[in-house]
Amino acid sequence: MVKSAEVIIIGAGVIGCSIAYHLAKKGCHDVIVLEKDSIGSGSTDRCPGGIRQQFSTEINIKLSMESVSFFQHFEEQTGHTADFHQNGYLMLATTEDELKAFQQNVALQHKLGLEVYLLSAEEVRKIMPQLNIEDVKGGTFCPSDGHADPYSVAQGFASSTRRLGSKIHEATEITGINIAKDKAYQILTDKGNFAAPVVVNAAGPYAAQVGAMVGLDIPIRPSRRHIFITAPTNEVARNSPMIIEFRNGFWLRREGHGLIFGMRNPDEPESFDTSVDWGFLSTLAEAAVHRAPFLKDTGIMRGQAGLHADTPDYNAILGEAPGMEGLFLACGFSGHGFMHSPAVGRIMAERILDRNYSPEVSLLGLGRFNNEASPKENCFI
Repeated sequence: MVKSAEVIIIGAGVIGCSIAYHLAKKGCHDVIVLEKDSIGSGSTDRCPGGIRQQFSTEINIKLSMESVSFFQHFEEQTGHTADFHQNGYLMLATTEDELKAFQQNVALQHKLGLEVYLLSAEEVRKIMPQLNIEDVKGGTFCPSDGHADPYSVAQGFASSTRRLGSKIHEATEITGINIAKDKAYQILTDKGNFAAPVVVNAAGPYAAQVGAMVGLDIPIRPSRRHIFITAPTNEVARNSPMIIEFRNGFWLRREGHGLIFGMRNPDEPESFDTSVDWGFLSTLAEAAVHRAPFLKDTGIMRGQAGLHADTPDYNAILGEAPGMEGLFLACGFSGHGFMHSPAVGRIMAERILDRNYSPEVSLLGLGRFNNEASPKENCFI
């Protein structure tokens, strides 16, 4: 027996669950979310939960500002806590070119109404005296940036949408997609078949594989990102900001009794591998100890790895797939999906139900990759 719905969403990560929630809030309760594992078990579960507004493009700044406002009221909106802490983001520039880019970014951020500060190296020291700033040229600080708990946010969206009538099928893996004569999409899974006139591909790093099932080429590169968790330490105060070194992507923040940190690996091959590469820790440790010398004497408790879904311009892909009526894309977030999930859920719900062609959708559509003038997000970590 084929189970039918008005909308089917592929993927129950924070993006898929946010879209389902926003659809339900707008009155569309006949929604089915299909998830091959469990709610929030993919990239959502293995992200550090950072929420920042310090981007280089207007679209990403606006997505972040809207999402921050939602996270501030998450509990009253969903009935669940997001564990949102606005301790700020402190971003470090170590070259003159980076500092110049920061100045340009701050000018745009100010224009859009964001409270953010351009700092000298000495001002960076005052905020985080534990850091080595001998090579720091300056930085930026946004006090309303912060972090939330990815598991709590995904479960909050999921529980709310279920309460409003939507259904989430976990442990249900998609094996194919057929387009029926009546333009409905038939989703084939290992737990039976589903059908709907509207389908949303929110499959995270697997979105390209889902797209290929209908002959769609989605330029997403899955790549591994590590998080390492330290032993308990009092070296960093609980209300300290998240630290990001722009040059190499090293980041550090407080988490419970200890710290979590990571760094991008420029040599990481494209893959779906989420095992921990302990060999990479030696490279990361060198950068970490240089920036935060106290880490030299701090033990590592464990590590974990998750997947980024990176696009060529480090911007998300949102909107209806060209030439495929009713097939929508919400993927390719390049590490920004969790922090942008509230705004993306609202945008996609409006696009699906109201056919609202918002500026966000037109800028971030799949067709932009045919346009060499597509703006690139330069604040990619």
